[in-house]
Amino acid sequence: MRPRDQTDLGGTMRTFLTTRWSLIASIQQEENPDRALVGLLLQRYWKPVYCYLRRKGYENEQAKDLTQGFFHEVVLNRRLIERADPSKGRFRAFLLHALKQYLVDERRKEAALRQVPKEKLVPLEISDPPVLPQTTSNWRPEDCFIYAWKAAILDETLAEVQSDCLDHGLEIHWNAFEARILRPALENNPPPSLTEICEQYSIASEVKASNMVITVKRRFQAALRKHLRSTVASDEEAEEELLDMLKTWDLGAQGKG
Repeated sequence: MRPRDQTDLGGTMRTFLTTRWSLIASIQQEENPDRALVGLLLQRYWKPVYCYLRRKGYENEQAKDLTQGFFHEVVLNRRLIERADPSKGRFRAFLLHALKQYLVDERRKEAALRQVPKEKLVPLEISDPPVLPQTTSNWRPEDCFIYAWKAAILDETLAEVQSDCLDHGLEIHWNAFEARILRPALENNPPPSLTEICEQYSIASEVKASNMVITVKRRFQAALRKHLRSTVASDEEAEEELLDMLKTWDLGAQGKG
């Protein structure tokens, strides 16, 4: 049975075990010691940490969550084992001190959160969560994050451009752009022909319809470039982000009318 499965109190690992400093030293000398580090600590210290937390009054699931958080946040992310020094006493005491400090930090976080006035809190409930395409089911979490970030910028940009078009009497221009460029790109459908656009919105000619679409497309790309420029350090990076955004939704392939 794995150490993480043995969550009952008592047993032979009730007290902290003595760590072999030679093993700690060998792990410290490795360039990428994470795997060995986790194996060592889970084998010898998962249950002691868990039992300590239970004795402190934490319920089963809360104690397990805190144990996991301690190993990941303190032992791994802060590389606790690299700071271990045999001249300063037993490793178990060093680890226990770090655990106690971790609990103090966690309580401070909870207390700080409780002290924040309700009107200062950022609302976390999302009434209209973004809908990711079906293809994202196999994506890495990082990729889904980036996609959602792009979608938020795109939505903000499109809302701005649409409002600007309506304010300047370009409603037909926007409708033509939306039908010819935007909806086909976002819905992954073939665009209607310029003839169909002319018939749908009573536009005099295909040339005029094409120019109307291009007008809005230029406004859209200028607005999108502006939004992206605020997220990067240089114009060159903004241009790269722009091309990537247009490629993501195939918004650059259409638009000649």
